[in-house]
Amino acid sequence: MIELTKFNDKKIILNCDLIETVEETPDTVVTLINGKKLIVKEDRLDVVNKTVEYRNRAFSNPIRPFVEEDL
Repeated sequence: MIELTKFNDKKIILNCDLIETVEETPDTVVTLINGKKLIVKEDRLDVVNKTVEYRNRAFSNPIRPFVEEDL
């Protein structure tokens, strides 16, 4: 799960397994596998890097619980 910021400054936690595409149009649009689209403040590389970082943490030590600082 990754934390992203919607344009109304509301923070959301997104299951990154649901991401189908990320594009800049120029706003960053995250399209989910169910077709829903989210417009977020982070640029596309930030979304990709957060996803990679999350997966690295998740698979490096799967028995360690996540805490707020991990987001």
